[in-house]
Amino acid sequence: MDAIGLDGAQWLAVLRIGLGLWWLESWRHKDKRAWFERGSGIAWAADVAAHHRWTPVRAGFDTVVGPHPKLMAYVVAYAELALGLGLIAGFLTPVALIGGLLLNALYFVVMIHDWAEQGQNSMMALISAVGFFGMSWQTWSLDAALGWF
Repeated sequence: MDAIGLDGAQWLAVLRIGLGLWWLESWRHKDKRAWFERGSGIAWAADVAAHHRWTPVRAGFDTVVGPHPKLMAYVVAYAELALGLGLIAGFLTPVALIGGLLLNALYFVVMIHDWAEQGQNSMMALISAVGFFGMSWQTWSLDAALGWF
């Protein structure tokens, strides 16, 4: 593979690190007090899910998230932080890439009718897939330094 400036594995690492920064920014810009004390993020998602056209989405949200809004606020926020840090450092990278892909797919389905969110979710999912299948943990990562994967 020919590339300019860096080799192919290094460009994949740049893509992985950029995705990690995107996840880290998703965590950073959240108003933690609103999310954790007032439940604003989960309340917003609950409203979206309540009006969702697909019954399984409404039922799934009501079953999994609805009974535990405070816990789910922490799960979502700290999953984004863990994904960001894992991808930037290249630590458990395949796990982080698949986890991010699944989280973006979940966001995509829940917010399917909110077109403002779809570009971000589809692009982050695409980057996760490219990073996974391109094995972006081969360079500039703790995984490579430790000989993992």
